[in-house]
Amino acid sequence: MEINGKTRTCGLIGNPVEHTLSPMIHNTLAGILGQNMVYVPFLVEHGQVAEAVTGAAALHLLGLNVTVPYKSEVIASLQEIDDLAKNIGAVNTLVQTKGGYKGYNTDMEGLYRAMTGEGIRIEGEQIILLGAGGAARAVAYLCAVKGAKRVYMLNRTWDKAKAVALEVNRAVGRDVIMPMLLTEYGKIPEGKYLAIQGTSVGLAPDEEGVVIADEAFYDKIHTGFDLIYSPWETRFMKMTKAHGGRAYNGLKMLLYQGIIAYELWNDVCVSEMEAQKVYEKLKEHFNSGD
Repeated sequence: MEINGKTRTCGLIGNPVEHTLSPMIHNTLAGILGQNMVYVPFLVEHGQVAEAVTGAAALHLLGLNVTVPYKSEVIASLQEIDDLAKNIGAVNTLVQTKGGYKGYNTDMEGLYRAMTGEGIRIEGEQIILLGAGGAARAVAYLCAVKGAKRVYMLNRTWDKAKAVALEVNRAVGRDVIMPMLLTEYGKIPEGKYLAIQGTSVGLAPDEEGVVIADEAFYDKIHTGFDLIYSPWETRFMKMTKAHGGRAYNGLKMLLYQGIIAYELWNDVCVSEMEAQKVYEKLKEHFNSGD
């Protein structure tokens, strides 16, 4: 594309941002849809989030994505916040408004689109959720609002899991999230579960990392979904498959959360055919080893 005086700019703020795939998603979409937009990453040092948002507004940036560790911190710098993002307590997308930005969370809907696209259901399911951090918190909320029967949230620290469970259960008006210590996984009732891996354990370069190494645990999983997409197949996924379950990585979640942000910025609707073109480009990136 030709960058000129009418080119609109979007970007990503976080720390670090060097390995992000978001520019590939958004710049590919702009090319497919013929829109005069460019997307770039911006490294923001700790303690400078407010200055970054103010500067982006002064520069009339069309929108921003927000990644770790600023998804909660950025909220204080917004003009408005969407109700879903407020309930989750995290923002990953800023949309330009008069005098500033409105915050949204597209992670949750991105995960839902990714899961339903693979034939994974949440309604009525019994779910094991590994982790209670920012990503897992959004997953817990998603599971609760989409009608999960029960979610066993396993975390290293009880207080954090309990706090998330109380918050989500209060928001949806039912006791669906059950907090547990990670070491208590053996107490989960017998049955077959959808398991969602919501921690950073197993993220490259720690490719052999896994939250639970006990083989018996994986006998309970009919489907495993790891929010990590690098490596392409985590040890959690390998162990799930070895015990007869289906397993998926988080690349489609990344894709769809980006697509939803792109739609918000540009007031367009991205078709599944267009989304698939971007997904194929992302897969090529992994297959090339870049």
